[in-house]
Amino acid sequence: MTDRKSELAVNLAAVEERIASACAAAGREREEVTLIVVTKTYPASDVRLLSELGVRHVAENRDQDAAPKAAACEDLALTWHFVGQLQTNKVRSVVGYADVVQSVDRVKLVSALSVAAVRAEREPVCLIQVALDAESGERGARGGVAPDGIEELATAVADSPGLRLGGLMTVAPLAGPYAGRQQAAFDRLLEISSRLRGNHPAANMVSAGMSADLEDAVKAGATHVRVGTAVLGVRPRLG
Repeated sequence: MTDRKSELAVNLAAVEERIASACAAAGREREEVTLIVVTKTYPASDVRLLSELGVRHVAENRDQDAAPKAAACEDLALTWHFVGQLQTNKVRSVVGYADVVQSVDRVKLVSALSVAAVRAEREPVCLIQVALDAESGERGARGGVAPDGIEELATAVADSPGLRLGGLMTVAPLAGPYAGRQQAAFDRLLEISSRLRGNHPAANMVSAGMSADLEDAVKAGATHVRVGTAVLGVRPRLG
């Protein structure tokens, strides 16, 4: 085993233990939580090592990095998640490899995704990104739609050819009433998710929590956690 593979194996084991412990503390089964490893800024060679170590879900946040990496790893049995703010001019490329788009936050983006998905004969799962720091009708500082805009977007996704509504995603906000209150933020997301499932029963994915706060997300009921640094190490600076 290479030094890098050994490093990743140790880190993965530690993250797995954290998730398992958080599930046990919350009275949940470990299988209820899916680990997504966020591989942004790291090379395709790391993605291959992660695959060898049993990782099945990986995430990227920039198309210019993700597209070539996904192409280099297309022989691997991986589910690719796109988690960054998405511009409409990148949609066609993203739909080519992303199985899940976690950052849907406006109707214009839904329309673009639908057109691209139909053209590519793909059916990506879409998560509505919820901005808990946004006022009514606004977007959050890190992307996402205010809570009162979720139903409109969810209906748009559900009614669009080529798309499947999967559920909700959030990033713990840096401002607003939930700043520094990750547990409260994730609890609020689960409340919103419960309401969403009233009209869209299949939209049961809840993506929340990262390296620093995955325990809070698991306690709240998240189905997916997005972990980068705790698995891959401190990210190199982008030029």
